[in-house]
Amino acid sequence: MLIDEELTLKKLEVFLAFMRSGNLARAASELQTSNVSVHRAIHSLESALRCPLFKHEGRNLIPLESAYMLEEKAQKLIQDAQEMVRLTREAAGFGAERFKLGSLYSLTVKTVPQLIMGLKLRRSELNIDLVLGSNVDLLYKLKNMELDAILIALDDSVSDPDCEQLALFSDDIFLAAPNDSPFADHTEVDLADLRDQTFITLTQGYATFRDGARVFQQAGFEPKVAMQVKDIFTLLSMVSSGVGYALLPGRAAAVYENRVKLIPLQAKYHLQQHIGVVFLKAKERDPNLLALLAECRMYSRQA
Repeated sequence: MLIDEELTLKKLEVFLAFMRSGNLARAASELQTSNVSVHRAIHSLESALRCPLFKHEGRNLIPLESAYMLEEKAQKLIQDAQEMVRLTREAAGFGAERFKLGSLYSLTVKTVPQLIMGLKLRRSELNIDLVLGSNVDLLYKLKNMELDAILIALDDSVSDPDCEQLALFSDDIFLAAPNDSPFADHTEVDLADLRDQTFITLTQGYATFRDGARVFQQAGFEPKVAMQVKDIFTLLSMVSSGVGYALLPGRAAAVYENRVKLIPLQAKYHLQQHIGVVFLKAKERDPNLLALLAECRMYSRQA
């Protein structure tokens, strides 16, 4: 038997409101509609079901056995429909109880904790999964819907027609040197003077690796790379131990600040990283994402 197109979930919700209240006026008040609209919905249901649900006693509608049967089944149907919508939205990453946030390692010093704290204040029930990685890895996971939003360095490589961006702050590139380095007391440094020194870099895929390569190119030499590492904390540890120098963004200054000095490069090597949040356009109305973006806007005004 085909279901009549007049049999809708909305009309069932109206019917259930009437069954709860037993009165057209109270049902209309609960639904913020008119008595006429409630009566019309009930009459339309009877037409769609091709059977009566009520008998008339004066102006009162008295439920028949059919109405009680419909009430029992409709309650379960509405609950199942609500659960269906919730699970479907969660499968698409909308309004889920978990929010998957990707970030560069370097942003966990200050930016990520502040954003997560603000997000939790806005949506206390939300569980947040933090995934750390490179620009390339995080963008790949975002595009494959493994992440809901990512905090990365913004450049041409992350420009994508499926994505939107929101800028947070800009960060200068510095020379990272151990405190006992002969360059540590310089107010600025000419990178060309370090052509014979050893360097530590991040692996390819990280924005800082790419930016460092550009600065070295401006300085006119290929660095002697002692080792490549996958996170900024290991890199800073190697620098503080005297293994080599590195080129790093200013936000790294708070890590190993008593053992590593970030020295400004001469103006001719000036390069900035632009940090921001990237998300899929398809998810731009997700309430969890909207809460994060609100926090990001506040952060950008303070930065």
